[in-house]
Amino acid sequence: MVKSIIEEDVTVEGNLSSSKGSVEVRGRVVGDVSAQSVTVHVGGRVDGALSAQQVAVEGRYSGRIACDDLRLSASAQVTADVEAKAMATESGAQLQGNIRITGKG
Repeated sequence: MVKSIIEEDVTVEGNLSSSKGSVEVRGRVVGDVSAQSVTVHVGGRVDGALSAQQVAVEGRYSGRIACDDLRLSASAQVTADVEAKAMATESGAQLQGNIRITGKG
């Protein structure tokens, strides 16, 4: 799997797409992100739609999430409409928005 990393000092304005890889955001993305896996690290921020099989949020996120597996860490600050097959949330995570969990089936 190919890994693309948006480092702390980088701001991307526009959409990102990786058909066979993962995207890790340590900086900021203003736009939609589509990949096999997306991770928004502590200190990272995404404003836009996320579409992936696996999404992990440790930092800040605002937009719409569509994924199979969503994981929110204790440091996550999320304002989003969420549609996922499964979701795990650590104590302390902040989530505002509409949530629809469809199940693995």
